[in-house]
Amino acid sequence: MLKDNLVMLRNIHGYSQEKIAEKIGISRQAYAKWETGATVPDIEKCSLLAEVYGTTIDSLVRTEPAEGIGFIPPAPKGKNIWGSVAVGERGQIVIPKGARDLFGLSGGQRLIVLSDENGIALIPDEAFMDRMRNAMERSLEKQD
Repeated sequence: MLKDNLVMLRNIHGYSQEKIAEKIGISRQAYAKWETGATVPDIEKCSLLAEVYGTTIDSLVRTEPAEGIGFIPPAPKGKNIWGSVAVGERGQIVIPKGARDLFGLSGGQRLIVLSDENGIALIPDEAFMDRMRNAMERSLEKQD
């Protein structure tokens, strides 16, 4: 769990063990022991690690498996990585339960599908329409 996340996050961020150890005020050997699971950091060091990696302590110490791809790296603070979903023959997907619960999504609810060159986003239509109305109101206020 923690040891796997430390290795993933260090590699994602392009840091050496020496660089991370320097950032949190420990020896490279101490950090290396955390990555092998020989020892674990205390809560203060976990807090520093989470800060350096831009995640939370909770995300740092948990490992989330994802079907077909192995383990998911800890998400940045304020973000979520829900895993992978399969696209059905007609383009349907099943949104993971954790995401449905977090956003209060239920069967029959409409979502707006947005995209850019990097991917797709789903937004509840009520939230999208509220944002569009607010944008239009601000636009009209600026014209006056």
